[in-house]
Amino acid sequence: MSILIDETSRVLVQGITGREGGFHTQRCLDYGTNVVAGVTPGKGGSIALEKIPVFNTVMQAVRETEATVSLVFVPRAFAADAILEAADAGIPLIVCVTEGIPVLDTMNIMRYLEGKPTRLIGPNCPGIISPKAQCKIGLMPGPIHTAGKVGVVSRSGTLAFE
Repeated sequence: MSILIDETSRVLVQGITGREGGFHTQRCLDYGTNVVAGVTPGKGGSIALEKIPVFNTVMQAVRETEATVSLVFVPRAFAADAILEAADAGIPLIVCVTEGIPVLDTMNIMRYLEGKPTRLIGPNCPGIISPKAQCKIGLMPGPIHTAGKVGVVSRSGTLAFE
C-alpha cells in the first residue's frame, strides 16, 4: 500500500556526496528508488555514485530534474536550512533523517511550513518505504518490508523495524 510515495516519485538527496548520504542513497538505488539528483553546495556539476547529477541548490535540481521528494542527509547544523531550501524550491515531500536538530530549529521549521504545500517527515526518522512500488527513501533496510494492504506509520525507527 503506497501512502506518500510510489514508482513515480522523483527523489533528490541533499547531502549525497557525504559518507552517510552516499551510502544510503546507494541502498535506495539498489532497492529501485528513482533518485534523479543530488544537492551539495559547491559540488554542482559533479556526478555522485557514477550516475546521479549533483547540483549546488535544490532550486537548480528541481528545475533540471522535476524532483518531487527530498531526502535530507546533512549534518544537524545545516539540516534546518536544507529543509527550508527544499520547501522554497516547491518540493511537496521532504524526508529528513538527520537527528539531533535543536528543538527551537524544528519549531521554526514547522511554523515556516504552515500553509505551504510541503509535507515534512521527520526530522530524526528512518524514512519511508513502499515495497510494491520499490521506492525507499531513507535508511531502513528494504528486505524486512513486504507489500500488502496495510500501511504502517511509526514515530520510532526501531519499533517500525519490529
